[in-house]
Amino acid sequence: MRLLSFLGLMLLPLYANAMDLQFDAEVSPGLRDQVLGDFRSIELISGERASSLHQEIFGPVSGSTYLRWFSDRVSYFGLSDCGSPSSAVACVDPQVKRKIWVTKNYTEINHPQIARVMTLFHEARHTEDQNGNWPHALCSIFFGEKSIWTGQSLRLHAACDRTPYGSYASAAVMLHNISKFCTECSSKLRQDADLYSRDQAKRVSRRKARLRIRDDFQE
Repeated sequence: MRLLSFLGLMLLPLYANAMDLQFDAEVSPGLRDQVLGDFRSIELISGERASSLHQEIFGPVSGSTYLRWFSDRVSYFGLSDCGSPSSAVACVDPQVKRKIWVTKNYTEINHPQIARVMTLFHEARHTEDQNGNWPHALCSIFFGEKSIWTGQSLRLHAACDRTPYGSYASAAVMLHNISKFCTECSSKLRQDADLYSRDQAKRVSRRKARLRIRDDFQE
């Protein structure tokens, strides 16, 4: 926050324009402030370079780039059980444009700030009608991973990606680049980003897509 206060008025116009989120009435002031605070922290990210997949999906590793990318896709924020109170963390409805919902698993289970941001960017990817909303694939019956958020088994759940451009894959790429290239991030943020990026990358189930993510992580 020291950098934020030092830059002062220079940052405020960007923040106001990029994060003009509209919150449903049932969203508590505390949750609203948490979400806006998370994005305010993300705004300060600056990276020395970016991997090729990151460049293709987001652009440079930059807080302003991330905020523009998100605000181009999402304008509204609400609460819902997303049809699965025990396992869902957040969701979109393709029939409701530019809106994401979070569940009690998002608001009541304690995870690092970068994990909360990852979830919102994951859902923002699902708002892309032009890409069929990047639907998930069914995880194999042999898939041994559990949700890093809820601890539930992912076997035979629509919780994997077939493409390196899907929601899990793109979130993994974003966080990996933050962990590797961010020059303004704390060591904890970079460690958290690395942990969650590796977890999300495991959700990419098709071999060719996995290899593309692997190669991107090695750049």
